[in-house]
Amino acid sequence: MPDTTGECPLAIRHYGTHGAHVVVLHGGPGAAGYMAPVARGLSDVFRVAEPFQRRREEMPLSVARHVQDLQSVLDSVCGDEPPLLVGHSWGAMLALAYAAEHPERPKALALIGCGTFDPRSRTRLQATVRERAAEAIERRLEEVARRITDPDVRLCVTGRILESLYSCELLPHQDETVEYDARGRLDSWRDMLRLQRAGVYPAEFSRITAPVLMVHGDCDPHPGGMIRDTLASVLPQLQYLELLRCGHYPWLERHARDEFFAALRDWLLMYAA
Repeated sequence: MPDTTGECPLAIRHYGTHGAHVVVLHGGPGAAGYMAPVARGLSDVFRVAEPFQRRREEMPLSVARHVQDLQSVLDSVCGDEPPLLVGHSWGAMLALAYAAEHPERPKALALIGCGTFDPRSRTRLQATVRERAAEAIERRLEEVARRITDPDVRLCVTGRILESLYSCELLPHQDETVEYDARGRLDSWRDMLRLQRAGVYPAEFSRITAPVLMVHGDCDPHPGGMIRDTLASVLPQLQYLELLRCGHYPWLERHARDEFFAALRDWLLMYAA
């Protein structure tokens, strides 16, 4: 069960007993828990923390709120030790936002299946998903939108329907997402888009001094090359690794899982000392 003790406002699951501190950041936004396989896969050589990002309550969520929460997580988990941040999808975007605000804090950042930072990349993403969506999937999505009234349940079911469109050849697996937060997802993404329109991101990422690795599957509908080029314009230290026959969830892909974990572990170890 997640640990909710101490001054940190978020629930955190812990893995591993030795090594440098790694913090894994889930995507969604609003889909906590599914990064457990990544955390377990790194726990033989690292002390891994998996925080559950804040849910939407009375006040709307924002990128700044998530950055502030992540600071609390790192203070609670790592103390004075600089952490290694591993973010997936929205979590990769959050890792960048945090490192731009606190460039002195992280040792290194690993971005897995990073989200988009410009309209062209988002248009390509949306077009790719539409091209892959068969008529049967579109009918299922329409039925879900019509019949499921609970927004969190609807987000869960929609994600499972869309999973095949974001993947290449998945291993048998169980969805380990613990909770969905549809309102928090909407708040957080709207604020990220607002900041991009205002020119804050990706420009602010030029403040990041830590090494950055971007890991991206060649079958991920998020256009890896376009996202890489956008980030490289402000992150000259960015390294890019493309995994073949791999979608948005490399740790679940039959043909990429082993390469993904080996590359991620080796890269993090380079900066763990």
